[in-house]
Parts: sequence; structure tokens; C-alpha cells
Amino acid sequence: MRILNFGSLNADYVYDVEHFVRAGETISSKSLNRYPGGKGLNQSIALSLAGAEVFHAGQVGRDGRFLVDLLASKGVDTSRIAVDGEASTGHAIIQRDERGDNCIILHGGANQSLGEGTIGSAFSGFASGDWLLVQNEVNGLGRIVDAGKRSGMCIALNPSPADERLSTVDLGAVDLLVLNELEAAWLCGARPDAGVATLERILGERFPHATTVLTLGKSGSRCIRASEPVVVQESYAVETADTTGAGDTYTGYLLAGIVEGEPIEVAMRRAAAASAIAVTRPGAATSIPTRYEVEAFISEREER
Repeated sequence: MRILNFGSLNADYVYDVEHFVRAGETISSKSLNRYPGGKGLNQSIALSLAGAEVFHAGQVGRDGRFLVDLLASKGVDTSRIAVDGEASTGHAIIQRDERGDNCIILHGGANQSLGEGTIGSAFSGFASGDWLLVQNEVNGLGRIVDAGKRSGMCIALNPSPADERLSTVDLGAVDLLVLNELEAAWLCGARPDAGVATLERILGERFPHATTVLTLGKSGSRCIRASEPVVVQESYAVETADTTGAGDTYTGYLLAGIVEGEPIEVAMRRAAAASAIAVTRPGAATSIPTRYEVEAFISEREER
């Protein structure tokens, strides 16, 4: 089975700061680094490094060739990436504080100018049994999901960022839903502090035909499937350098395991280990570990 990841490609500008800037405040950054990023790009790299056969569909501006080259160097098929000669490549402004936490401002750029032709042609050659992975950083998300379903593909959704654009998506078509607490609360119409138990109940009711994986940062992750016990995966304790891209690493490794036919417990364990390694390194795409590194990490922890 093959995976078509229809997602964003960004340049991430990461500013190291003592604390996140507040309203009316001006602060100086300690440093500035440019990294390749975008949830789509990050997840494609994670999928490929996990051993999956992945094709990336999306769009960059003329200034985004380095992102396409990076994907190709990681084993991702880039033949479905278009170039918009008018728009700039999407980018993100990221503040990273002394604890390694981050806050992000996105500019969509070419990610938000996808045309019907680019969307339609991306699905050529895909069929029943293949997977479509999407996030919420490109335009035309509803049309993309519909095209995937018409092709008979299984649909995996990481609804990030969670906003009103998700209303265009047939959520009933989703087979795998991977989301954090804030995204779950938005989809459930619940308060951000509703609590895990409440979110699990509502997610189970609203997405009875989907496998739903709720990621909880240092509190691990939980898989919710109708009429089955919740599967719990604890997080691995590591020293955090940068959390940017950790969720994307988890999503890529999780889906790779599912496509490989692994039990959900095994896929979640490997995804948790991969994201734990990622947070010990700076950057997003540059922090994603190889399958070998992940297996070695798990073996080392199990021997302790």
C-alpha cells in the first residue's frame, strides 16, 4: 500500500527567545535559524524514514526548490509537487522559549493557491487500499478528501490547525484521526479544559467508524476505537530541546505502522519513541529520526 500525503511545504524561521512575546511588548531574539518545515513536509519525511512508500502532493513558490530537493533526498516521491510562479513559498514564524516550547504564526503562501488541476492530477495511479494523508494547511481540503474517497483510498486526517475550514471536509469519510487535546476540543465543541475522559467519550460517539488517536504530549497517547478498550501509550522521558515537529513525527510513524499492518499498540510505541527522539533535537524536519534510530531507542529502554 502506498501513501499520498497532500500537505504543506514551508520554510520555518525559528527565533530563540527567553519567553513568548506578549501584546505591546518588543523583545530581542537570541538567534535565528531557517529550517524546512510545514506539517505536510514533516509528515512525509517521517513516513519515509519509517519505511513507508510515500508520495507528496502540494505546491511551492519559485523560492521553494530546496524543500522539494530535501523530500527527494529522504526517499519521498516529489513528482506531484507543483510550482506557483506568482506566490511565495509558505513559511512559519516560530518563537522557541528556553524550555523548548514553541508558538507559531503561519503564512500559507503557495500552500493556499492550489488549483483544481493540481488537485485532480495528484490522484493519478492511486486506488483502493492506498492511503491519503491530509492536514489543514492547504486550500481545497474538502475537495482533496472527496477525491481520495472517490479513488477508494483510506483517509487519515491530522486536523491541524483546527479551524472553520474543517467544515468543508466530510469527517465521516475519515478512517484514521490523529489529533491533540486542543484540536479534539475544537472538533468536539468542548471547552479546552474539558478533560481527556470527556474528549474520549465525544470522539467515540462522533467518529464511531474511525480509529482515533489522541496525543497528549508528556502524558502519552490514547487510541479510541468503537467497542474496544482504550489503548494507552506512555511517553518516553527525555531532555527536551525543541518540540517543533514532534506531533508530525508521531503522525508519520503511526501511519507507517498501521499501513505496514502492525497492531496499533506496536505502531503507537514506535511513534512515541520517534517523537521522543525528535524533541531532543532542534528544528522540525531535521529532527526526525530514522527507523534504525527508533528501534535502537526502544531496545535500549526495554533493556533498562
